[in-house]
Formats: sequence, structure tokens, C-alpha cells
Amino acid sequence: MSGARPRGGRRVPANPPFPELPWFQRLNVLDVVLVIFLLAVVFSAGTLAGSGRPVNYWEGLTRVVGRFFPPDWSVTGSTLRALGETVQIAVMATFFSVLISIPLAAAGARRLAPLALVAAVRMLMNAIRTIPSLIWAVIAVAVVGANPLAGVVALTFYSMGYLGKFFSDAFESVDLDVAEGLKAIGAGPVQCFQHGVWPHAKPLIWSSSLWMLEYNIRSAAIIGYVGAGGIGVQLHAYAEYGWWSKFATVLIFILVLVTLLDLLGEWVRKRVTKRLQKPLAE
Repeated sequence: MSGARPRGGRRVPANPPFPELPWFQRLNVLDVVLVIFLLAVVFSAGTLAGSGRPVNYWEGLTRVVGRFFPPDWSVTGSTLRALGETVQIAVMATFFSVLISIPLAAAGARRLAPLALVAAVRMLMNAIRTIPSLIWAVIAVAVVGANPLAGVVALTFYSMGYLGKFFSDAFESVDLDVAEGLKAIGAGPVQCFQHGVWPHAKPLIWSSSLWMLEYNIRSAAIIGYVGAGGIGVQLHAYAEYGWWSKFATVLIFILVLVTLLDLLGEWVRKRVTKRLQKPLAE
């Protein structure tokens, strides 16, 4: 076969080539974002200049790291107690933020709430996320004093901004056919949400909550720098007095805790997600 077929007394190719589009028509959103990012990298390169003075960076690094060794294990007891307080702050903050974020996210989901309410709630969540956790801690310390309660308050507000966004996205990804069917037979809004939306969104809710707990434990180790309790209080004190060997001991314990939490959190997420998705598949 010649790969061409006659048409109107003349032969045309069996697979005529597609016309090549201009380069600007071949761009997609990802290409545009990548180009913008690369341009931002070029314009931001000036931040690598440093102070402009000749500095031996390797010598500075070895000098600072050398002060960390050997670690001073005499602070093990106080470090473990402070780590326990750090975990407690993170647990309570995650608990309160989950309770508040579920109704907040439902009010911020376009498929569940009126547009005016959605706009107001999303603006609130954006405003909360704008403020870093350390600034929330400064505000909380000014309100309730320098104690672990300030850490709980700060991380609760900080977590609401993220969990509200995550939960809202989870609710919007749900197939609403079941909820609409329940509504058609006379079910109320709460019943439609409980039986038509929540079972499908629950795996994503659990996964986001576990991630937030891990993140809050890391954040709780920092907000103590401004007096909000936890292991950060020790880090701040040791840095102020130049006790870098004790500082190193605290960092080692934080590293061990974070590693264990990562492993445990990943295992729990897989088990919970698999168990919750199994009934939906059936």
C-alpha cells in the first residue's frame, strides 16, 4: 500500500500533518507559571550576595558546629519534661482547631453554603493564614501571659486557617448525589451533611488532622522563643547564654521526636484511610 488514497482524481496523504501552532498558543498554564518562577529566580539572585565582605563560610560553619559537640546530656531530664509539654500544647491546639474548623469549612465550601457566606469565611481563613505561628504566639502571650496556654491559643488560631482550607476542599470534592437524594425525601441540612457528605469526606479530614498534629508539634518547639511554653523556652535560654552543647542536646531530642512522629503518622494515616475507604468501595 502506498499510504495514500485517491480523492477526486488526486492522491492525498493518509495521515496529513497537523498544522504547527505558534509558540504562544502551545503554552499552557504550567508553562507560564514555570516561566514566571524562573524569571523570579533571576530577579531574586541578588539575595545571594550576602554582606559583600570576604567571608570564609566553611570556617564559620565548622566553628559554629564545633560548639555543639559533645552534647551536654545533663539536661536530659528537663528536656524530656519540656518535650512532654510541647506535645501537650500541640495535641490541645489540634483538638480545638479541628472542632472549630469543621463547621467553618462547611460554611466556606461553595457547594454547601451561600456565596456571600463562602466569601466571608474564605476571607477570614486567608487572614488567619497570613499571620505566622510565631506572631500568633506573640499576640497570645500579650493576652494570656507567658505560659503554655498561650501556645495552645496561638496554634489553635494558626491551625484553623489551614484546616479550614483543607476541610473545605474535602467537602467540595464530595459527590453530592447522596446528600441531594436525602434532601429530596425530606431530610434536614444536618442529616444531609451527616449521612451524605461526612462519610465521603472523613478520610481526607482524618489525614489532614494527623498532618496538622505533626506540624503543630514542630511549631510548638519554636513558639516557646516568645514565652508560649514548650521546648522553645529551653532553646531560647541556651542560645541566650551561649550553652551550645545543651542546645545540641535539645535539638537531638527534637529530631528523634519528629522522626518517630513522621513514621507513626504515616502508619496511622494509611491504616485510617484504608479502613474508612473500604466501606465506601463496598
